[in-house]
Amino acid sequence: MGDGDAAPGCLGASKPPKVPHVPKLLRNVREMNPAELRDYCLSFTGAEETFPFGPETSVFKVAGKMFALSQLGADSLRVSLKCEPALAEALRGAHAAVLPGYHLNKRHWNTVIIDGSLSDDAISDMIEDSYDLVVSKLPRARRRALGWRGDPR
Repeated sequence: MGDGDAAPGCLGASKPPKVPHVPKLLRNVREMNPAELRDYCLSFTGAEETFPFGPETSVFKVAGKMFALSQLGADSLRVSLKCEPALAEALRGAHAAVLPGYHLNKRHWNTVIIDGSLSDDAISDMIEDSYDLVVSKLPRARRRALGWRGDPR
């Protein structure tokens, strides 16, 4: 050690700067863009993009069942996601960017505003949860064909 250097834990040792704890759902460097949202929704096994409500609304399905929908070209990027009812309410209560599903069964769907207030990880987790919820309700043979990891082996 050189002059003036103190061993860690000794008097005079420099401490790392104190960083405030920020919950995972609130950390974000940037917000997810429409192409990233689309690519992530399509990254799940068996996922497909359809347009049953017109060319401006992307509906992401697995085995013909909807797990996400979004108007990717809209000024305000949002995605509607299926959710367990108790969790849906908890997320709405905790985050201003999570609203009852727009034009959907509000008990089972949330609409998430992608404005940078929620981390990309949090949004990705909600999308994955929506996909898993839909796949979990499929017949066992269909779940196995998708290679879904939620089934016991």
